[in-house]
Amino acid sequence: MQLHAQYYYQQLPPQERAAYHGMLTCLRELTPSARIPRLPMETLSTLFFQLRLDHPEIFYAVGFSCRAVPEAAFVEFWPEYRFEKKRIREHRQAIEARVTRLLRPLRSLPPAEQERAIHDFVVENVRYDKLEKPYSHEVIGPLTNGVGVCEGMAKTVKLLCDGLGLPCMIAVSDRDRANGERYLHAWNIVQLGGQCYHLDATFDNSLSKYGTRYDYFNLDDTKIFRDHRPLLYPAPPCTDGGQFYYKLQHLSWTKPEEVARRVDQALRKKQPGLVFHWRGGGLNRAVLEDILTRCQALAQAKGRGVACFINRAQSVIQLDFPEGPGTGIDVQQPDEGRE
Repeated sequence: MQLHAQYYYQQLPPQERAAYHGMLTCLRELTPSARIPRLPMETLSTLFFQLRLDHPEIFYAVGFSCRAVPEAAFVEFWPEYRFEKKRIREHRQAIEARVTRLLRPLRSLPPAEQERAIHDFVVENVRYDKLEKPYSHEVIGPLTNGVGVCEGMAKTVKLLCDGLGLPCMIAVSDRDRANGERYLHAWNIVQLGGQCYHLDATFDNSLSKYGTRYDYFNLDDTKIFRDHRPLLYPAPPCTDGGQFYYKLQHLSWTKPEEVARRVDQALRKKQPGLVFHWRGGGLNRAVLEDILTRCQALAQAKGRGVACFINRAQSVIQLDFPEGPGTGIDVQQPDEGRE
C-alpha cells in the first residue's frame, strides 16, 4: 500500500471528503468563509484537525466556527486565522524559502538518506519549547524560531518529507483521558521501499543532549508501542524491523564481550563515546554491571571514566568516556522536552 501524502483524507467517506476539501480550499486561499456539507460539529472538528495533519503548511489556522442555515444541506465555515493576511503571506514566503534551502542538497540522495537528514535537522536544530507557545505546535516554530513541541516537530518532518516526495504521515496517540487532552503525543510514519516505519524525532531530540540519537528511527509497531500510547486514529501497520538504525549500522549486540571489544576500539580512536542497541536479553542489573565493569576497566587504562545512559524501553545504551571518574548509570526517560 502506498502511503498517501493526504493520508487522513484518503480514509474519509464522500461527504466528509467534500467538507475537508471545502475547508482546505478556503484556508489555502485565505478567504473569510466557505460553504461546506452540513455535518455534526464533532465531525467537522475532527476533519479540521486531520486536515492540518495532512497539510502542515496550513500553520496559520487556529480554529473555526460554523453558521447553519435552517433546512439547508450546508453550513458556512468561518476559519479563525492566527495572523492577518499580509503577515500570513510573509510567513509563507519565509517558510518556503527555508524549506527550499534545506531540501536542495537532499534531492539527489536516496530516500533513506533523505529521511535521516530530515531527522537530524529536527534533532540538532530544534529546541523543545517548554513554555509551549502556540506557534510551537506548527512548522513556523521549528523552521523560523528553532523551537517546537512534538506536534510542531512532527509537522516539520512531514513538510520536509512532502517536499521531497517521501511518503509520510503524522501519527497521534490516544488522548490522556485523565487530563482531558485531545491527544498525548505526535510523531511520524515514513514509507521506504513499500514498508512503513515509525519515526519519532521528538523522543530522539529529548535523548540527544550528548550527541544525536536514533533510538526512535524506523521502529516497527512492536518497538514503538513499548513506550507510546495506542493511536487515536488508525495508521498503516509497521511490521518490518529491518531498517532500525542501530541494526543497519551494525551497532546491535548480544554479548558483553562484543560491547567491550567495541569500547576498546572507540577508546583507541579517542572517540568521546559510543551508542549501541542491546539485544542480548533483558537489561537487568547483572547484565548492566557486567557491561559497565568491563568498560570501566578499559576506560581507566586510558585515563578515562565511563558515564552510562540507558533507554530501557528501546534497549539502547550510550557510553561516554569523560576525563577522570565517570558518573555511573543514568536511566533515561525519553519524553517531549529535553533539559
